[in-house]
Amino acid sequence: MNVFEFVFVSIGGARMPLSNYQGQPLLIVNTASECEYTPQYSALQRIWMDYKQSGLVVIGIPCDDFGHKEPGDEGAIAEFCEENYHIDFPMTGKYNLMGVSAHPIVHALREEFGDDATPRWNFHKYLFDRTGQMIGHWPSAVPPEDTAITHQIECNLQSWVL
Repeated sequence: MNVFEFVFVSIGGARMPLSNYQGQPLLIVNTASECEYTPQYSALQRIWMDYKQSGLVVIGIPCDDFGHKEPGDEGAIAEFCEENYHIDFPMTGKYNLMGVSAHPIVHALREEFGDDATPRWNFHKYLFDRTGQMIGHWPSAVPPEDTAITHQIECNLQSWVL
């Protein structure tokens, strides 16, 4: 599986192929606006601000599959993120990440890495290197600024080419 093979639609409705970020590391997180983990948006924005000059791209994927914690449409989600967390990292449109209607990236993750790599709740985090290979993934309870994540980001900065 190579993350750069997948295509989303952005929260604004434009085509969003991940190949646009070829050569850059990606931190991809499934998000929700009404979840106990929603405050992680603040840490994701800080990570984006701290590492984007080094090439890291943070991408949020809004999803309502887990506890119906993302009930709004894309416009409401974008407004919520901007007003409450000043999010300016790329966000996709709202996607299913469970079941047969899950985005193809989830099916590929499951096929290559097993069920443990699939999200079980909102704010599951995936880190991919500049070649599109997964470095690691962390469940919802692990905050974005946890050293397990930031250490992997920092260890790989030298190998990332802009």
